[in-house]
Amino acid sequence: MAGFPVWYELMTPDAAKVAPFYRAVTGWTIPPEGNTMPNGAEYRMIHRAHGGHEGGVLSLTPAMIEGGVQPGWIAYFHVPDVDAALPQAEAMGATVWMGAQSVPGAGRMAMLADPQGAPFYIMTPAPPPDKLVLTSDVFDAQKPGHCRWMQLDTTDAPAANAFYTEMFDWKTDQTMPMGLAGDYRFIEFDGVQIGAFNPMIAPGQKPAWLLFFGVEDIDAAKSAAETHGGTVTQDIHQVPSGDFIFVARDPAGASVAFVGPRKGA
Repeated sequence: MAGFPVWYELMTPDAAKVAPFYRAVTGWTIPPEGNTMPNGAEYRMIHRAHGGHEGGVLSLTPAMIEGGVQPGWIAYFHVPDVDAALPQAEAMGATVWMGAQSVPGAGRMAMLADPQGAPFYIMTPAPPPDKLVLTSDVFDAQKPGHCRWMQLDTTDAPAANAFYTEMFDWKTDQTMPMGLAGDYRFIEFDGVQIGAFNPMIAPGQKPAWLLFFGVEDIDAAKSAAETHGGTVTQDIHQVPSGDFIFVARDPAGASVAFVGPRKGA
């Protein structure tokens, strides 16, 4: 099945600058040194407090920054065959930002932008595809330290829905009315809600996937975020699941969201 989130990547100009922020908010450890890539960028693994990896940190080189790459989080979605998926995506209006490449020990991947411009990766991991859900645990709708929700903020939610449901094995029958903006449309993969298409986007905001990472205490997480150089852009509020969320920018400017309980609430 295509469309399960298998990896998350933070692109940032300064990994050392953001490491204390994420450690304080989520308990993650980002190593002080990374593996140098052929283009001069460094790659670091994100270590969760309770074991395992939540993704990676790609340091932006001066050339990448000059080329317009900005700090941000990007999701990787599983497909059975990257090379077969690319022309399908292009035919539906996607733009290929990075053609198919193989990474030893990881798999084969490509970077795209959907028809509205939101970037994402498709990936055929090295593990057998039929074991994918068992081997990738970066998404977990319940656990702190894992990604618990994925929201596509987009300028055209109906068009985005048409694109992604053709690309991936997603069901999007459930909706929540958002007034004149349209419907907030939930995304279900293999019986689990993994996120939604959000039609409410600020003027001038670029379409992008907003990732919600789980925390154990939302108030403590917000305090840690502000203490360690983050900027809260959307204050704590409750969502229909009963959990609480807030949205922030990390010290390098990447948008990120957090979700968890309010202790005592």
